[in-house]
Parts: sequence; structure tokens; C-alpha cells
Amino acid sequence: MKMIIAVIQPEKLDDVKDALFHNDIHKMTVSRVRGCGTQMGFTEHYRGQVRSVSLLEKVRIEIAVNDEFVKETVAAIIKAAKSGTIGDGKIFVMPMDECIRIRTDETGHDAIG
Repeated sequence: MKMIIAVIQPEKLDDVKDALFHNDIHKMTVSRVRGCGTQMGFTEHYRGQVRSVSLLEKVRIEIAVNDEFVKETVAAIIKAAKSGTIGDGKIFVMPMDECIRIRTDETGHDAIG
């Protein structure tokens, strides 16, 4: 079992969801997050004041998958989120020790599916 965490541009969320749904991956958690990376933020002028924005808006998608779905899940995210510019995002794939479905007490692979 793996936990896939993707941090992407907010405007790419619908494209990524569509790509995942097309590959029969429907279970995910989505959060709005802020962060900085290579982009290093930007400065803006607001009401005569110069303001530095170093934490940019991103979307974090968390998907728990069985091992046989990792490659196709990652490929779908990359295909949908890639624009070829700095700030497209990152994907992290981590081992997941345990998963428990609260409603049925199922554990492991059965709880993910």
C-alpha cells in the first residue's frame, strides 16, 4: 500500500480529477495549501504598498492506493498537471503501514478498495 501526495497548481485540479476518474481512481482527499519552492513568490502593489508574497496557493491531493495502482496514478497526475513551467508541483510516494475503514473495520488492501 502506498500514499501518493501531489501538490499542484489550483487551476489544474479539475484536469487531474478527470484524469484520475478516467483511470478508475475515485477516492482522494483534496486540501488547499500554501507553500514556496523554486518560484520564490512575487511582489505586488496593493493600495500603494509593496507586498511580498512568498507562500503561493497550491492544492494538495492525497490518494491511498494498492501497489499495483501506483504507476498509473502517478502517470495520470503528471499528464494532467504538467504545463512545463516552474511551479507545476511535486508528487510524493510513501509507504503506508496500515489503513482501516471505520465503518466495517476492514484493514489493509480491503480498506483501500
